[in-house]
Amino acid sequence: MTSHTTDVVVRIATEEDAELVADLSRQTFYESFVEQNTKENMDKFMNDQFTKEKLMDEVKQPWQLFFLAYIRDEPVGYVKLRDGMVPMQLDGRSSLEIARIYSVQDRIGQGIGKKLMQTCHQIAKQKGKKTLWLGVWKQNQRAIDFYTAWGFEVFGEQEFILGDDVQTDWLMKKDIE
Repeated sequence: MTSHTTDVVVRIATEEDAELVADLSRQTFYESFVEQNTKENMDKFMNDQFTKEKLMDEVKQPWQLFFLAYIRDEPVGYVKLRDGMVPMQLDGRSSLEIARIYSVQDRIGQGIGKKLMQTCHQIAKQKGKKTLWLGVWKQNQRAIDFYTAWGFEVFGEQEFILGDDVQTDWLMKKDIE
C-alpha cells in the first residue's frame, strides 16, 4: 500500500502536545533501535535519559521546535529542530540541527520522512540558516541512505551513549543556500 506525501500533514507542536510528542518519541526510538541493542541498555536509556517527563519538558524550550506529522488524524511521526548548538567543524556557520526525525515503524515508506524533511528545509530558510546538520548512528543504514538521498554528507562524528554502550554517530550536513 502506498501513500502519497500529500496525505501527510505536518503542524507545529505546542506545549499542549508535549505528552503526545513524548509518547511518540519513546515509541519511535524504541521501535527503531530495540533489535540492535540489548534490553538492558535500551531500558536504562529509556528510564534515565529518555523519560516521558524529560521529553515533555523539551517541548517547552524556546530553542527547540517540534513538528508533528499526521496521516488523517493519526500521529505518525515527528521532527525536533534545535537552534543554537553548532559543531566546531561547521566553523560558526548559521545552522539548524535536525535533532530527531522519526516515523512510526509500520508507516515507514509512506512519505512521512519526506514531508518532515521538507518542513526542516522550510524552517531553516525562514530562519536564514545556511546549513542543516544532524547526528545519525553509523549502524543505522536506512537513515543514512535517507539523509544521503537528501544531499547530506558526513563531516565528523560524535559519541552517543545508549545505556552503558558508547556508540558512534556520524555528523551529516547539507548546505541550503
